[in-house]
This record gives sequence, structure tokens and C-alpha cells, in this order.
Amino acid sequence: MKSLSEIETVTKRASRAVGFSWGDSEEIAKGIRLLELFGFPGIKNLNQYFKLINKKNFENLSILKKKNKSNKYSFCPINLGIRILDQIKTLEKFKKITFHKVSYPILLLPFLSRSSDVIGKKILFKFEKNTFLLNFNVNILSNLSLKKFPLLAKKTEIVFLENKDNFTEKEWKSLYKLSENTFVEETESLKQGAAGAGLTDND
Repeated sequence: MKSLSEIETVTKRASRAVGFSWGDSEEIAKGIRLLELFGFPGIKNLNQYFKLINKKNFENLSILKKKNKSNKYSFCPINLGIRILDQIKTLEKFKKITFHKVSYPILLLPFLSRSSDVIGKKILFKFEKNTFLLNFNVNILSNLSLKKFPLLAKKTEIVFLENKDNFTEKEWKSLYKLSENTFVEETESLKQGAAGAGLTDND
């Protein structure tokens, strides 16, 4: 079994070999390492993408907007992922952004995962009936079978979720009340010990 370090190193070199800068290649390598760590077929899809990169045209973006449509070709997932990561602080203010026609959407996942960690919010990634929840770069939850990962997402939505508790205030108070049974009752001796702490002369 290949180590994550091997995966990252080889991916970085391969990315540079097909024309990406060393800086972008490093970002791609981090992403593929993350996908393989989380059990997604990163190497498989990157290989397929690289075989097409010099045969098929992909559209790149510089500045991302709330709604993004390609003029003719599908969006390059690598360019799109890097731009999202670079502009994430601005993009989160939109609450939701959309893209039409994204090639190899699986390659966009690690960039969204890292973006989730940067802004400290969960990110919901949706296309067609498929959903992915990016959790602060800790894990990725999905309802999609890994064997059926599409090569093109016709319309994608990226939603920035506000942080909130998964429990009610009543449930929290109930648990907190139970935790109070472990509190140490303050006795007179404890008070005296606390009041005199740090006042002993050791000279």
C-alpha cells in the first residue's frame, strides 16, 4: 500500500509534468492526499483528468461571483478549487454560490474541505441529487457511491452553513444539571487553602 507521503510526492511531480506551476502542483498534491486519506478515488480521477488536459479545453476563472456560468467549456476543477481557496473569505459572504458545468467534481472536494477549515464553517456541496458535507477538513460525508462518481456536474451549489448546536437548550440544561453532581462543595478548609495559596515564604 502506498503511503500518503508517496502519493503527495508523485502527484506533485505529475502535476508539474502536465503543465501546472510548482505552487499549483503542491495544492493539487495536498488535495489528492486528502481524498485518498478519506477513502475517495483521487488518484483514479486525477489520472483520467490528466489524460484529457491537453486534448480537451477547460475554462478557467480569475474572479468568482455568486453565479458562475462557463462561456463554452466546462470548468477546470483544479483552477476552480485554487480560486475558491484563495477567495474563500469573500465568497462566504454570498452564503451560496453556483457553477454550471464542472468537470471531475471530485477533484474540487479537497479544496472545499480545506476552505471549510479556513473559515471555520461547514460547507455543503451539491450537484444533481448528490450531496457532500465538508467538516473543517476533518472528514467528508456523502450520499454518493464512490463507484458512480460523475465526470461532469451540470450545476453545482456551494452553501456555507452557519455554526449552530445539534441539540436543544433543554437538552443542554439537562446534561449540565447532571454534570453538577461532580462539583466539589466548597468547605471552610478549601476556602482557607485557596486564600493562602502562593503566600508561603520559602526563603
